[in-house]
Amino acid sequence: MPRRSALPATSPCPCGLPAAYGDCCGRLHSGRAAAPTAEALMRSRFSAFAVRDEPYLLRSWHPDTRPGQVDFDPGMRWVALEILETTEGSAFHSTGTVTFRARYSQDGAKGELVERSRFVRHEGAWVYVDGVFPEGGS
Repeated sequence: MPRRSALPATSPCPCGLPAAYGDCCGRLHSGRAAAPTAEALMRSRFSAFAVRDEPYLLRSWHPDTRPGQVDFDPGMRWVALEILETTEGSAFHSTGTVTFRARYSQDGAKGELVERSRFVRHEGAWVYVDGVFPEGGS
């Protein structure tokens, strides 16, 4: 069941696009819209980690790789997302990858994570399958 985010709809979207949260990833988190591309799903999942929206993260995870729950680290804050590369993942594809750099703050220390995420269409919707950490990332 979708939940309401603690982030106001008029706040800048955590995914980094120049839109308000309610008009960007918030629409996906609330269930009012579906991600049209693998990149849009990646951005919405980053935002879901930023606002700690566990129901959305679990809904957007492939059932074969989905964990039972998402364990949020209380000291971690996701602060910026940069898309480095995408392959396939458009409305015309059934698979896609998105390589991204996510910046975070953990207990006051800055860090970053680089991941190449795999996405597939499952029952018509884009879902996250898994990710690998390219050499030199993370």
